[in-house]
Amino acid sequence: MEESRLIKSGERIDDLQRNGYRIIQDPERFCFGMDAVLLAGFALNASGERMLDIGTGTGILPLLMEARTKIRYLAGIEIQEESADMARRSVKLNGLEEKIEIVTGDIREADKLFQAASFDVVTCNPPYMIGQHGLQNAEAAKTIARHEVCCTFREIAEMTAKLLKPGGHFYLVHRPFRLAEILVTLSACKLEPKRMQLVYPFADKEPNMVLLEMVRGGKPRMSVEKPLIVYESPGVYAEEIRSIYGY
Repeated sequence: MEESRLIKSGERIDDLQRNGYRIIQDPERFCFGMDAVLLAGFALNASGERMLDIGTGTGILPLLMEARTKIRYLAGIEIQEESADMARRSVKLNGLEEKIEIVTGDIREADKLFQAASFDVVTCNPPYMIGQHGLQNAEAAKTIARHEVCCTFREIAEMTAKLLKPGGHFYLVHRPFRLAEILVTLSACKLEPKRMQLVYPFADKEPNMVLLEMVRGGKPRMSVEKPLIVYESPGVYAEEIRSIYGY
């Protein structure tokens, strides 16, 4: 059976609730979280011929964006070969080899792998923590996914500006505690913030995620959307979250 040949020991297949698509994951490495799903929902209006996902991990963003948009070619770049291999097998599992390409590589050298100004859309769910900040995991794969040990946000922004077409859109999910630094860095790289939405776990809690849409070379003016509340009560998703997830 084809499916059995695509799965390695310790891995599992999860249903993405979209188009019948599924994804291969390894709980011992790193599984996608709500931030990736919310970013795909936030970028629902993304359009164009070509999209690049930076730090694609196991390929969750290209899969979700292929299911929900009309973008014809979607690429993901991932520095960890084990994760990139898992992403490629998920692409094959869903029969999307003609639309989605997973490339193993360092984002700091992405301009050697892709032509400058060749993408209409860039998405990124980057490591949130700066260097040694916060609790680091003993497992290297999870540490790289959560901490800026392989690249900084500045390097991500600079490379995004090189790879995006003028007028192209950049969609990002990050942590609110770094928002001031993020906005300054984006503007310095000519990635003008145009839309922002804060995500709250509960209505009476502080936000723990921020979703941002930027335009390369856009004019200064940003709209702030109404807050997105994740849970109505413990363990019960709010209606808008259920819609984004596809339930």
